[in-house]
Amino acid sequence: MLITFEGIDGCGKTTQIGLLTAYLREIGRNVLTLREPGGTEFSEKIRDLLLHSKDKLTPQSELFLFEAARADLIEKVIKPALDKGTIVILDRFYDSTTAYQGYGRKIELSVVKEINRLAISGLKPVITFFLDVPVEISYERSNHRNLDKIEQSGDAFFNRVTEGYRTIANEESERIIIIDGTKEKEEIFQIIKDKIIHLFM
Repeated sequence: MLITFEGIDGCGKTTQIGLLTAYLREIGRNVLTLREPGGTEFSEKIRDLLLHSKDKLTPQSELFLFEAARADLIEKVIKPALDKGTIVILDRFYDSTTAYQGYGRKIELSVVKEINRLAISGLKPVITFFLDVPVEISYERSNHRNLDKIEQSGDAFFNRVTEGYRTIANEESERIIIIDGTKEKEEIFQIIKDKIIHLFM
């Protein structure tokens, strides 16, 4: 089972992934948590390029780097784990690419979706949690740390990304659960837990 979490930085993904991982392990499930980009030696190198390189990347270069990291992670880690019956929880997946590079960077959506399709080799999440927070809340929560290159993209960019996420979620409402990320973390986790329990029933 593949479970993914989506949303702009500061939405609370990391906290909720930690809570869900702990809960699933408590009930005896094997769980692997991963992040995108990352999770393999190759993908971590790409992550460093994307987030910290001093070179200015074009939107197209950014898109292809994300997809290369994704394809490597899927083939080397995610698929083998799923084949063993492990629950994989992933911090970002192809919805991020559609939101950030499609809506945010304004690359033609049909192009982004086709490259996503090639990179994922048919792999799709069973359920996706989209933690929706306003851009200003994201900035407030990120106030005390150094921002990476993508996080420095500006208000207009992140407003487009947020609206993109909402559009994606509405288009795929059977898979994507929209959660108000401004709620208390305990309340958010209860929503997530209820949905996960329902999957196991």
